Amino acid sequence: MSAMNQIVKQLQARRKQSERELEKLNLAIKALAFLEGNSVTTNAGIRRKPKFSAAARGRIAAAQRARWAKIKAAQKK
Repeated sequence: MSAMNQIVKQLQARRKQSERELEKLNLAIKALAFLEGNSVTTNAGIRRKPKFSAAARGRIAAAQRARWAKIKAAQKK
């Protein structure tokens, strides 16, 4: 059984090493994506809950359109 325990320990050590390498790769990907201006998540399948409701986003967009219309009207004068 000692040979089996040794094999299990070797496999566990290899797994830890692989996990460290994977984390380094993830950090490199994040750094490169940040420099490029893209946001990359490691859990690409997970969707975040919107911070604002659709109605709130609509009100915000309408208010911004009104501000821009006011600015453009002032520029024409």
